[in-house]
Amino acid sequence: MHCQKETAQAICDKGADYVLTVKGNQPMLHEQIQKCFEDAGDKDYNVPGLRRLTKTEHGHGRIERREYFVMPAPKSLRDTGDWADLRTIGMVYRERELRGTDTHEVVFFISSLPPSAQRLAKHIRGHWGIENSLHWSLDVTFGEDKSRIRLGSAPEIAGAFRRLALSILKRDTSVKKCSIRGKRLQAGWCNDVLEGILTGKQAD
Repeated sequence: MHCQKETAQAICDKGADYVLTVKGNQPMLHEQIQKCFEDAGDKDYNVPGLRRLTKTEHGHGRIERREYFVMPAPKSLRDTGDWADLRTIGMVYRERELRGTDTHEVVFFISSLPPSAQRLAKHIRGHWGIENSLHWSLDVTFGEDKSRIRLGSAPEIAGAFRRLALSILKRDTSVKKCSIRGKRLQAGWCNDVLEGILTGKQAD
């Protein structure tokens, strides 16, 4: 969603750096980056400027292996000026084994940071950690994965309201020693609790 030229420019205008995942909403950019890494793969990734890092994690019955590949953005992409301060293109290959089932994923990204595999891996991993935590909370608290809302823009609208509600519940201090799911249940049972959560006032 945020892989937009205007977003990259706004970030750089504030003196910050970006790492943006490239997906289907940028088909030409996605195709160019994919071609770069396919060509590098044909040379066993032995190309000037390419950096590679492998990480493996074990936990909760899961084995996850991630390979990060980064290289300086090609001149053809930089010269367009479409992506502010573009310096790096990257690829992440994720392989996960969970309860005997293997899944694979390839993700491409662009960044205004220099092509340091270690540094970019840290940023990407941190982002995925936040996304995974959010998804888990939404599924447990609101049953998002079981939602039957399918038509039109309704899924996006419902998702936005779930995230708003989750944010309010997380910030609430009126209900003491209670899980997010428990707060939601209490708010549905008692209007005083609901009012306390919405206004930040302790319920009687």
